[in-house]
Amino acid sequence: MDAQGRGRADDVDPADQWVLNPNTGEYELRLAPSAAQSSVPGPRGSGGRGPAGAGGTARARGTQPVRRSGTAAPGGEAASPRRRTGAPTEAAAGRRGRRPVQKKGKGKKVLLWTGGTLAFVLVGTSAAAYLYYEHLNDNITSVSDDGAGTGGFSKDRAINILLVGTDKRTGKGNAGYGDKDSAGHADTTLVLHVSKDRTNATVLSIPRDLITDIPDCPTTQDDGSEKVIPGTQRTRFNNSLGQQDRTPSCTMRTITELTGLKMDHFMVADFNAVKTLTSAVGGVDVCLAKDIKDPDSKLDLPKGEHTIEGEEALAFVRTRHSVGLGGDLSRIELQQQFLGSMLRKLKSNDTLTSPQKMFKLAEAATKALTVDSQLGTIKKLADLGAELGKFDTKNLTFATVPVNDNPAEKVKATVVLKEPQAQQLFAMVRDDVSLTEVKQEKKKEKAAEAARLKGSKADASEVRVRILNGGAVAGSAQETLGWLQVQEGVTKSENAGNAPAPLAKTTLEYAPDQADQARRLAAIMGLSGSALKPGESVTNSQGVPAMTLTLGKDFKGAGVPLTTPAKVPDEVQKATADKVQCAK
Repeated sequence: MDAQGRGRADDVDPADQWVLNPNTGEYELRLAPSAAQSSVPGPRGSGGRGPAGAGGTARARGTQPVRRSGTAAPGGEAASPRRRTGAPTEAAAGRRGRRPVQKKGKGKKVLLWTGGTLAFVLVGTSAAAYLYYEHLNDNITSVSDDGAGTGGFSKDRAINILLVGTDKRTGKGNAGYGDKDSAGHADTTLVLHVSKDRTNATVLSIPRDLITDIPDCPTTQDDGSEKVIPGTQRTRFNNSLGQQDRTPSCTMRTITELTGLKMDHFMVADFNAVKTLTSAVGGVDVCLAKDIKDPDSKLDLPKGEHTIEGEEALAFVRTRHSVGLGGDLSRIELQQQFLGSMLRKLKSNDTLTSPQKMFKLAEAATKALTVDSQLGTIKKLADLGAELGKFDTKNLTFATVPVNDNPAEKVKATVVLKEPQAQQLFAMVRDDVSLTEVKQEKKKEKAAEAARLKGSKADASEVRVRILNGGAVAGSAQETLGWLQVQEGVTKSENAGNAPAPLAKTTLEYAPDQADQARRLAAIMGLSGSALKPGESVTNSQGVPAMTLTLGKDFKGAGVPLTTPAKVPDEVQKATADKVQCAK
């Protein structure tokens, strides 16, 4: 491969020159001591910048580690790699590095490095991002989140990512899919929640035909101006994208309105994502409990196990008339099976130790995605990927938001939330409650929270508490004060105004000698152990030490319990990513 990206018959595939180092869990470039570095294909017109990325041509002296994204070569700006006159670059014949056997105990490091594979079929992988930054950066399409997100994920809190598959006809070979003249919809919508301690994750599938409210959407236009797209009441969820020029930020706002979850990022993909990513990984294993021949999706497979990719994989995730009850909910089950299998394939050693596959995945994923501008670089994707790779697939749970047929329709075409099960599921995700059993550390943390509620309780008349509004509806502190004093006998309470900063969850902070008071107030208000925060007391308006109750955004009104369910409602359809299931 020359500096312009033209291949020669005697070139060595660049992917073959990247070798996994079992001691670091990273790929390293292995060249002959006398050979110059072989460049990796760069973007059009880039001069073929390779893995040295911002550093230009690297000197080939044995093993060279991959340079991290965003770093520059010593001396300042990046230089385009050039060949020395009269000294053409030669392939390192006979020096292809042997891929070392993966040693037990090193797998976790590799998974961390390739963590972006969690984004699975609709979002691809950022794992190979370190190999050739500039080329991959040029592949990425990003758009503004219009202030609908948090501004970016953080390593010290849970992560929420909106994953959307659109049915817009884009890309070569997709003329037969989706609505011909449509701007596209949120055809497949997933909310990925990764726990704060990174031990587990939940994927919520949102039915596209769910009737919900779409809020007003401030949207950045192509010329930089802002346009507010009016909201719509009681409409299909899938209208939150594409319709009326709505962007992914509108879908973000709709998700927050629906679930109470604030999104950190979004990733959007079209039909090509499924085709290119499944081909890049060498196919995905699926299982059918019966023959399927669907003329609409063009899926034609006999029952049994199959490895599918490309057009066949797309037909699999789009089929619905031939599975289950033939509707969108049945298709969601099929897609969850597919995503779980895709994730297992991406995290397998067959993929992780193959530079060729990692190159193909990085190329396919960065071309297939549209991400929010907070996530629009390879480095940011790689940082996110490292966080997403920390949990075991057995602790990744797919759950479908529980719904009922729309009672307002004679011909059933849409669905509505099934209550209270839907709100219970949303509360569990908001409060970072795992839908699966997780490792012992998580259990110890939950046990410590539960222990705060055990023990003697003071009389209501002895409870001293200051009430702050930390994000609840205006007037909530005064409403709660009246309810506590009149109905619950907590007479030593006062309204202390607004909190210094808003909180997502209601908290009760107390000193060690106030634990019995805290337990009484928790019992009265229906607070969970996680809401109780041992700390210090604050002097109230009478100069007496008192607890501090801060009403967060989760506060629903005086007398409404705030205890998070500990168990998923039986009506919620769920499955874990580590198990093989055959579609029926």
